[in-house]
Amino acid sequence: MAEQQHIDEQALDEVVRFTSDLIRIDTTNRGGGDCRERPAAEYAAERLAGAGLAPTLLERTEGRTNVVARVEGTDPSADALLLHGHLDVVPARAEDWSVHPFSGEIRDGVVWGRGAVDMKNMDAMILAVVRNWARLGVRPRRDIVIAFTADEEASAEDGSGFLADAHPGLFEGCTEGVSEAGAFTFHDGSGREIYPIAAGERGTAWLKLTARGRAGHGSKPNGENAVTRLAKAITRIGGHEWPTRLTPTVRAALTELAALYGVEADLDDVDGLLGKLGSAAALVEPTVRNSANPTMLEAGYKINVVPAEAVAFVDGRFLPGGEDEFRATLDRLTGPDVEWEFHHREVALQAPVDSVTYARMRAAVEEFAPEGHVVPFCMSGGTDAKQFSRLGITGYGFTPLKLPEGFDYAALFHGVDERVPVEALHFGVRVLDRFLRTA
Repeated sequence: MAEQQHIDEQALDEVVRFTSDLIRIDTTNRGGGDCRERPAAEYAAERLAGAGLAPTLLERTEGRTNVVARVEGTDPSADALLLHGHLDVVPARAEDWSVHPFSGEIRDGVVWGRGAVDMKNMDAMILAVVRNWARLGVRPRRDIVIAFTADEEASAEDGSGFLADAHPGLFEGCTEGVSEAGAFTFHDGSGREIYPIAAGERGTAWLKLTARGRAGHGSKPNGENAVTRLAKAITRIGGHEWPTRLTPTVRAALTELAALYGVEADLDDVDGLLGKLGSAAALVEPTVRNSANPTMLEAGYKINVVPAEAVAFVDGRFLPGGEDEFRATLDRLTGPDVEWEFHHREVALQAPVDSVTYARMRAAVEEFAPEGHVVPFCMSGGTDAKQFSRLGITGYGFTPLKLPEGFDYAALFHGVDERVPVEALHFGVRVLDRFLRTA
């Protein structure tokens, strides 16, 4: 294929080596500031400098390092594009893995380790593409601002939030951004290959619930037991059935999937429609409504003492336009005896699926995966695009990977034995290069 000539063999080798190298740099983010991304940031900056760029290293907190660089385009009147990836990863217990999670081992055509899909693979693709451009003398049409961030796996306060708030000038001209996670192969089990491109994210609403009551002896009746009050609220939240609410992105996803499967796109009966889409329903099902999942409980200090206070944490997510409903529902479900507050909150995002940029992402995937079917989708979780949206940057999820049948990509995010095929990385470099040169 003619377009593949834009990517040389060195780029194919580098994307694999860079993924492996970055995995070997342990950037585990345990939350609460317990992480150090600087070694990975220095690694990325050195390779950007090797491509003739002038990377800037920035820290809000010592060791929590971000990297920003700009690739100048050929059209100074064009809006700039932000291309970003995070350097931190979630924890991994070595005893649970088939290989050491920070080995970066390459075995049987697969790169293993924490970050292989979330998201040091994309970091490596970005580095490989811009270095390939430097060797071949390629320049994109629009400026490309590259950002490697810290702290995405926690609050982003030391990463994209810090960059957006303290260094907005570095992103001057950026109107759109691209990062995780979309354009990967979803096999539906019946021979179809679907490539979902993210054009939206649910909002983040991590909640702290506090129940207060009357402390006392555990042997005596207590109608003001804080633990009981909290348990009732948590049970109501966990059992609540949230109503269906369709955003424009999800409507587009359901419409395109219905056409692909040859069924009526009955958007008045979403659950019925999902039942006709087979396994592809999983691409949409988490984003047709708000959600709230209790995840942590803290109460008491001795078995025969009723505590005066009990605390729980809830992972809540709300759709674009759905925050007011979310708040009102939590007020009702918690009741008068339990207070709730945001432990961490970030906005929901919505991106147009009829934009030129989305069309060019679609075209790049279809060129290298002509047998695939590209559809839009909304991410159930969140990314650094939330923080960059403060700068007016519209975010898309586009980390292209061609994956083999049976490769459970979604399960590997934060999962055991995280890994990525070498061929998937090669595909990603080619598609990313194609998109960025035409964006």
